[in-house]
Formats: sequence, structure tokens, C-alpha cells
Amino acid sequence: MRAVTWQGRRQISVETVPDPQIIEDNDIIIEVTTTGLCGSDLHLYDPLGPFLHPGDILGHEPMGRVVETGSAITNLMIGDRVVIPFQIACGSCFMCDQGLQTQCETTQVREYGKGAALFGYTDLYGAVPGGQAEFLRVPHGDYGPIKVEEGPSDERFVYLSDVAPTAWQGVEYSGVQPGETLAIVGLGPIGEMAARIAMLRGVRVIGIDLVPERLKRSASLGVETIDLNADDPVGAVLEQTAGRGADAVLEAVGMEAHGSGIAETAQKAVGLLPKALARPIMTNASVDRLAALNLAIDAVRRGGTVSISGVYAGTSDPLSMQTIFDKQLTLKMGQANVKRWIDDILPLAQNDADPLGLETFATHRMTLSEAPAAYEMFQKKEDGAIKVLFQP
Repeated sequence: MRAVTWQGRRQISVETVPDPQIIEDNDIIIEVTTTGLCGSDLHLYDPLGPFLHPGDILGHEPMGRVVETGSAITNLMIGDRVVIPFQIACGSCFMCDQGLQTQCETTQVREYGKGAALFGYTDLYGAVPGGQAEFLRVPHGDYGPIKVEEGPSDERFVYLSDVAPTAWQGVEYSGVQPGETLAIVGLGPIGEMAARIAMLRGVRVIGIDLVPERLKRSASLGVETIDLNADDPVGAVLEQTAGRGADAVLEAVGMEAHGSGIAETAQKAVGLLPKALARPIMTNASVDRLAALNLAIDAVRRGGTVSISGVYAGTSDPLSMQTIFDKQLTLKMGQANVKRWIDDILPLAQNDADPLGLETFATHRMTLSEAPAAYEMFQKKEDGAIKVLFQP
């Protein structure tokens, strides 16, 4: 089969690799019909290289059709149309019972002290081949796959794998209520989807970004936008909230935030080291670029909540604990627990009115062979790229 593979720092290529095989009796194999390029994939494109190997298959936002099942699979049939959550969970352990599928005790990657295994996401999360490929082996196929109806296009459902649940959880964790104000830092795929979800609930949304295309698109949806390049974002939020600050702030940028020069230099330097040296630094002494998180902390009102959806990997990040404590802030964060939120989101995806605008959410639809160019375009934020979908 053809698959998108990591070959080195900022080196992505499409290669012919062996087809996946059933290994466990609860595995399934799907033929991928649509798969997404995620902002988290950019972390693999550059800073997380020490935990990748040439030939690793990337991607964690796939959907497709079941083409093979293990002997224990009774809930799916050949030909069923399914979306695959980005995390791999068993559905029956203590953590899964708590709705914390990203902490699944069956698939936890204990070697690195991490939570549940993820598709296409380095040794840190299980080194499981990813979904930017023609076929995908899905462990725990008796629990993870989300069966969807025939008829509507893939674009109505593919975001159930990651984007929609991540944004939904971010809004839920913010605790924001109808009539209150949610500021969103970063209007990429997660930030914009969170804005759509929040506005659907009657929440006022202020969006902060520095990419003109993202600001324009979010503004067209009704988001009150602040240009990071032109404005003092904290001052602008205070001005628009009677000097108080937003009731909650959703941080949807993560460790690649602009404006953190020292941390950016450190990230790049570690990425250039041999793996034997880089791995212990990344797991014991790494730092993230915290400009987006610090902005969120400053822009939220006293007693408010900062909900963190952006991915962080640093282990020695210097947070402003004095400010967090003094403002009596609540911080909630983590990878999205996809299956926890699906019962809430699936009806919106099935709704003929398409209230979240899923059919038109993608900005680019490309073939798998165009993946190297897509990664570069997305990383450089060129051509208005907000969401890229591949169709193998």
C-alpha cells in the first residue's frame, strides 16, 4: 500500500509499504477513504523527531470501510463505514469507565510514562502505524471505531476522529455558559471548530490569531477577531469585556506558539542532536513555547478558567504560578477523550442542516501523493491552509 512516512526533520515522503495484517483477534483492517492532516502532525514534522524512525507512518484522523475483521469482532461487518478515534482505547478498564479514554490502562505507554497509545504518533505513544495510508490496522476494533451512516460525504464525519471531539472537550472544559464570553487563542482547525461549537451554544466568542486568512474566515462566522500582529491582544480582550477579561479562555495553539524565542531556539537545537542525546533531554528537561498559554492566563478574568487544547511536550516549563494563584484560575487540559463526547457530536454531524459547517470546513482536499507539499504548506501557513484532507 501507499503511505505517508517520516524520513527525517521536515522530510515527508509517500512510500510503498507492506499492507497491515490482523494481529489480535479484536483487530480490524479498514480501507481509508479520507484522512486528515492535523496541527499535531506538525510536531512530528519538526520538534518530536527524536522519537521517530525513518519509515514511520503518520496520521491519526482516518475514516473508511472495514475490509477485514479479527475472530472476536461481532459489532462490525465487512463494508461498514467507520471513523477511527485518534487514541486507542479498550473501553473496559477503570480509566475508560471514567470517560478518560486517553488514559486507557490497557494501552498506556508505560515505558515513557504516557497515556493511551495514539495512531501515528512516535515511540512516546506506542509507535502504532498511522492513518495517512491506503489501509490501517485498528487495534481494539471491538470498541474504538464509530460506525456512521451511508449517504452523507466523508467530510460530514471524518472530523469525529479528532477535530470535533477535541474542540468539544475544550469548550466543555472551559465551563463557559450561554451569554458568557469565551476567548480563543489560535484560530486553526481546533480553535475555529471550538468557536463554531461555542456560538452554537449561545456563547460570545473572541478569537485571537496572527494569520490573516484565519482571522477573516472566523470573522465571517461571527467571531470577534483580534489580530495578534496589530493589537495588544490582552488589552483588546479587556477593552471588549469591560476591563474584566473573558469568562474563559481556550488555548488552541500549544508548544509551537510564536513569540517564545528562547524556547523556540532550544526546541530546534535539541531536534538537531543525535537521538541518544535528544531523547533524555526531551523527556527530562525540555521546554515549550508558552506565549499562547501566557496570553490565555493574562486574558481570562479573575476566577475564570483556562482550557488547554494545544499540545505541550515540555517537562520543565516555567509557568507564572504567582499569576495563576493570585487570579484564582482553574486550568483544565488534556488530549480529547473521543468516545466520551461522540453521543453529543454525532447527531450534529448527522443533521441535514449541518449546524457546524462540516461539509465546508476543509480548505484543501489533496491526494495522498501530495502529502509532502501539504505538510510544508500547512507548516508555513501558506495558501490559506486551515484544514487539509487527504483522499487515498
